[in-house]
Formats: sequence, structure tokens, C-alpha cells
Amino acid sequence: MLKRLCVRNYVLIDSLETVFPEGLVIITGQTGAGKSILLGALSLLLGAKADASMIGESSDNCVVEGEFSVDSGDSAMKALLEEHDIDWDGGNLIIRRVVNPTGRSRSFVNDSPVPVQLLASLSSRLIDIHSQHQTLLLSDRHFQMTLLDRFASDAALLDEYRAHYARHGSLCRELAALEESIAKAGAEYEYNKARLDRLRDAGLRAGELEELELEQKQLANAGEIKETLCTAENLLASVRTSDGELSVPALMRDVSRCLDRISQYLPDAAGLSERIDSCRLEMEDILSDISEMNSDTEVSESRLTEVEDRLSLIYSLFRAFSCNTVEELVSERDALASSISAMEDSDGRREELAKMIASEEEALDKAAAQLSKARSEAAVELSAAIRDIIRSMELPEAEFCIEVSRSAGRTPEGADTVTYLFSSSGKNPVEVSKCASGGEMSRIMLALKAIMAKYAKMPTMIFDEIDTGVSGSVADRMGSVICSMGNYMQVFAITHLPQVAAKGSAHYTVTKTTAGGRQVSEIRRLSDDERVMEIARMLSGSELTGAAVANAKSLLSNSRDRR
Repeated sequence: MLKRLCVRNYVLIDSLETVFPEGLVIITGQTGAGKSILLGALSLLLGAKADASMIGESSDNCVVEGEFSVDSGDSAMKALLEEHDIDWDGGNLIIRRVVNPTGRSRSFVNDSPVPVQLLASLSSRLIDIHSQHQTLLLSDRHFQMTLLDRFASDAALLDEYRAHYARHGSLCRELAALEESIAKAGAEYEYNKARLDRLRDAGLRAGELEELELEQKQLANAGEIKETLCTAENLLASVRTSDGELSVPALMRDVSRCLDRISQYLPDAAGLSERIDSCRLEMEDILSDISEMNSDTEVSESRLTEVEDRLSLIYSLFRAFSCNTVEELVSERDALASSISAMEDSDGRREELAKMIASEEEALDKAAAQLSKARSEAAVELSAAIRDIIRSMELPEAEFCIEVSRSAGRTPEGADTVTYLFSSSGKNPVEVSKCASGGEMSRIMLALKAIMAKYAKMPTMIFDEIDTGVSGSVADRMGSVICSMGNYMQVFAITHLPQVAAKGSAHYTVTKTTAGGRQVSEIRRLSDDERVMEIARMLSGSELTGAAVANAKSLLSNSRDRR
């Protein structure tokens, strides 16, 4: 319940602080006195959009603060606060909203800064504000369905249905995408298969092009290469000397021996001998390598033709596949292989998805049937409860029923269509939005709120002129319904009707006064005598008459007797 409300520098409210009791709280005031401003401040506290127009004439910030008494056993509230690291020991909850002159706002819960979205989440568990225009919701299908579901307490069934609905939709979308892919791939399959076969037949391997290009150069110049190698080998293997022909290594060995003979007289000669031996060994290796290269070099026109044909194939593949390297061709081959493999596997996946969809369809139908059954059973009970309340408000022949029928297709809310039917005469009820007058809509909406308040466990409910369009004894009956709701919850009733204002025991009035050359709005609780005069004013207008005062006393007396 709302225990305390503090407002500072909000529109026409300079500063006010008021406390509210449990049960029914009546709020009255002349048109334009500021009742809507008070509701606006409360809406701001509960997450409504803030802007600079809310700031009063003072240059200070606008501050709205409310203290709420919350059931310490409310696990959902506790979880919500813990999620945002807000300390709460159960019991009171203090919410504050501060708006600066630029229109930017900050929000606090128990002095901890919080995002404004949290206020909206908290408000759904703290207060239900019913404005005089909310009767339009009676024609809203989602609103009708939500009310029935809350009465039926079918949240678990609805969650199960939604889980199957989401899973079924996901599988159907996957199958549709797969079918589209298969249809598109079907036209390209043969083309891609031929391209893959061409690459596979080529037997490509990384680094092959460089090897072939080098081999082609060698084969194309094999004659010249062999002739040059022979010349080099002959030069190293046959050198004319005075002793005949020697190879370069043999000649170097003789030079080394000569130097060795004089090394005992000339020590440096030994070092030169060692250097020549080292060169000789290297020269022997070089001569051996040249001989091997010469013997390995082959002049083969057939091999040259093979290499050039292979290079021609690779170059043609470069052009056909817009590639520049063999590695790119290999990547293209692997990609085509993967794509074709996926296409070939898609039929199996399509069959698998079809089976999964059929299974999910069966589970979805079962969940929808269970949900529909729960709604249909609850609709009978809820219809009777609402009908009884409506008839108590001077519509003795009224008929109200909730019709649950199978919808044309499934939605996230189920496979049902919920329709609220009404007839003031009790005959041939039709859809409520098509037949009910403004006063009848107000009574129906009040009946719905009275029933659902018990099931929604809403700590506080605010009725903003729900009695619009009714008067006299009907207003008195509606006031009695509102008053009865105050027996198990806190109810605020903003009203212009004396029959409603006479209900309950806590009566507040909103007034507009002039202070410092400007108008300001105030709210205060009335004493018993002041309450008589306020109800008399509502009965007679600006001029109070003795009859109006007597009538006001009678209304209050009758209200106390009924309590």
C-alpha cells in the first residue's frame, strides 16, 4: 500500500507531504483543482516519461517520493530488487524520482540509484491506476485474454504452450530456409558438381606450379645445360702440366706436398699447405657434384611436353576459376566439395526436421488444448462472478458471459479467441464494445477490477473517475463495490459523485489556492465536519444549502451503517 507521498516543485504543487491509511481513500475536488496533477506526480514516480514541463515555477529540481508497504513474503519483488543490488529487509520500500530543469531525471529505490525501467517493473506490483478512459480496454482482445488467464491462474500452462510455440516456429523457419536453399541449390548442383569434378581430376597440390615452371625451364634448356656441365667437368678433371695431364685436385695435392717439404725451414709454408688441402677437398666435392648433375641432366622432349601440358592445364584453371595460385584452386575445390556435401545431406536434414515439427506440433496441440480447457472452465466461473456484481449495480436483468472459441490459427497466447459478451436486458448478448453504454461500460469495468483485484494481489488500486456516466443510486451501488474492495486492499477513489465520496472513512480533498500571485494545488485530509461540507458542496454546487448539508449527513450516516 501507499503509506506516504511527498511532492516538491511539480507543476502547480509547491510542496506537499501526506500520509494515507489502509482501506478506501476518497479524493475529491473541484474540476481543475489538481487531481490529475496529483496522479501525474504518482505516475512519474512509477516510471512515466519525464520532461521539463513538469518543473514548477521554482528553479529547483522536481522531486516526487513515495513510501510503500510491501509484503515481505513477495518473492517476485525480492528477486527484482536483488537483481539490481538493492537492499531490502522486507516491509517498506521508498521510491524517489528527481527531475532537473532540463528534463533529465534520476531514480532511486531505498536510496540506491536505479534505471527508470525498474520503476515501471515495480509499479506493476505496487499500484494499478484505472483512468476514466481505461474502459476502452474492454474491446481489446489482449486485455480480455489477460484478465481471463489471471483469473484462471494458468501461467504455468501458458508458459509451457509458449515454449512449444517458440520451438515449433523455430523449426518451421529452419525448414523453410532449408527448402529455399535446396530449391536454389538444385539449379546449381550439376554446374557446381562439374566444376568440382574438373578440379578433382586435376589432382592439384600446393607448390606444384613453382616446381613445374622450374622443371620446364630446365628441360627447355637441357642441351645447353649438359654441354656447359661437360665443359666444366672437363676443365676441372684435365689440366696440362709438365708431367702430363692432371686434375685440379691432383695438382693441388702436389702443391701441398711441395710446401710440406719446406715447412721445416719456413714455418708459414705449413699453413699454406693446410689451406690448399682444404681447397682441394672442396674442389673434389664440386667436381663430384658437377659430374652428378651432368649425369642426371636428361634431354627429354616427351617429358618437356608433359610438363608444358600440365602447366597449360593449371593456367586454364586459373582463368576458369578466377584464381592466381594453386592454393586458391585447392581452396575453391574444398569449398565446392563442402557445398555439394551439404546439398547432398540436406535431404536427410529435411526429413529430420519434418519429424521434429510433427512431434512439436503434437505437443503444441496438447498444450493448447490444456490451456483452452483451463480458460473455458475459468470463463464460466468468472462470467458468473462478474454478472452478479453488474446486476447488483441496478442492472438486474443483465447478462455477461465470456466465450472461449477456437481461433483460426495459433498465436503466442494460444489457439483461443476470447470474447466478452453483454446484454443489459439479458437477451441475445453481443460483444461488449458494440452494445454497452458509457455507464454500463463503467460498471462492467468496475466488476472486472473488483474480481481481478483478489487474484492479481495488487496492494493498491486507484480509480480515476470510474463512475463517469452514472449517477444516483447506480453511483451509490458502484461506491459500495469500491468500498467492499477496500476491505482487503488499499483503494483510492477519485470521484465527482457524492454517493461514492460518502463511502469509506478517509476523505481527502484537492484544492487550488493563490499564493504569491500564482495558483498552487494542495491536498489534505478532511475532518468529519469538513467532510460533511465537502459532500454538501458536491450535492449543491457553489452555494451550500441546509438541505444539501442534511443530505450529506444522511449519505455519510448510511455509509457508516453499511460498514
